[in-house]
Amino acid sequence: MSGGFAATGLVARPAQVWGAVRLVPLVREEPLVGLRLDRRVHEVGDPSIVDVGDGTYYRSFIPHAFVASWDPDGDRTAAFGTQLQERPVTPRTARMKMPARRALRRMARGGVGNRLRFLPMHLAMEGYLALHFGGPSIVWEEWTDRAVREGLSPRMEEAYCGYAVRGLADALKVFEIHRGQCGVALYVADTLASVFVVPHPSDYRALHATLLEDLYGEVLFHYANYVEAVPDFVVGIDADRVSSLADLRRAAAGQAGAWERFHHLMLSGLTAEGAYTSESVYRLGPFELSRFLPSFRLDEENHIGERIVHEDGRLAYCKTFRLSAAQIRRGHLLTTLHTHGWALDVAATALRTTPSALARRIRESGFEGLLRQHVVDRLEREGRRR
Repeated sequence: MSGGFAATGLVARPAQVWGAVRLVPLVREEPLVGLRLDRRVHEVGDPSIVDVGDGTYYRSFIPHAFVASWDPDGDRTAAFGTQLQERPVTPRTARMKMPARRALRRMARGGVGNRLRFLPMHLAMEGYLALHFGGPSIVWEEWTDRAVREGLSPRMEEAYCGYAVRGLADALKVFEIHRGQCGVALYVADTLASVFVVPHPSDYRALHATLLEDLYGEVLFHYANYVEAVPDFVVGIDADRVSSLADLRRAAAGQAGAWERFHHLMLSGLTAEGAYTSESVYRLGPFELSRFLPSFRLDEENHIGERIVHEDGRLAYCKTFRLSAAQIRRGHLLTTLHTHGWALDVAATALRTTPSALARRIRESGFEGLLRQHVVDRLEREGRRR
């Protein structure tokens, strides 16, 4: 399934800036009813190894899980503050504790009643790690027995915890949460790092600090170190053109519109992708949890992510992760090989290179030991084409 990304139901408000970090509040006019999010902090001894569910396991930093509770009819309409709920699975003041030993869990697991526990960002990251993970589907002679038998196992990607991004902790601490805010677009050195969205303002207030425990791409870590500060948004109203309250309202609305257009421009790297490959993970009544992958466009922004979308198209939950240039190249390389049936010479022709150059690119992408070099050399000498 494919489709674009749209922050339907959310409006951007003027950003707040701290050093190189720019936080853009995303606000709903009305909370999205029928779905709530809470978190479960992993106590000491909780897992660092995750069971994907198909016999695959991976190890990762796991500070907490999210718990989604939903109304099957999606029409719960109690006013904010009057809604009866179960006690949160974890006190909202609880802090993360680092794991001391390992255990096993699934990334998304149904709970009691209409509840689902899932590991935020792990759905998206696992989708990227599992990209054509099985390796060659045809036993071409240039691929080793291990490549055919075990595929790309093991695969490894690196990310940075929010604690490691310079200035992020201070920016989140001084950030003023807007009325009705249900999300935030996070920029580092005016480069989009992540978009985080929840269904209800009270959920956002409870989960705001978890941005510090999220995963971020390599480029954001470096940008935070190299860029001292980004310019703040300054409202510019010409006093000579304002002679009444009506003029002032029009001028203020114009500034808000200018900011909204600027935000759409800044977000265009995420929203301009015409066809994300989306995979449905779980159905929550009228909501659907899915993850998405980009088309791996070289030299452009590429984001992976996970989201919960109401059947009417409104975005209820979202987390995105910006891939580094190396990760984009790996995704592009694997997708090209898969598209051409893992036939090395055909894939090399599609990439306008030679088999040996493609083999070198494969090794430099971290997939050493998958190719028989002497077969690659022979392919190049013979200039064979299938």
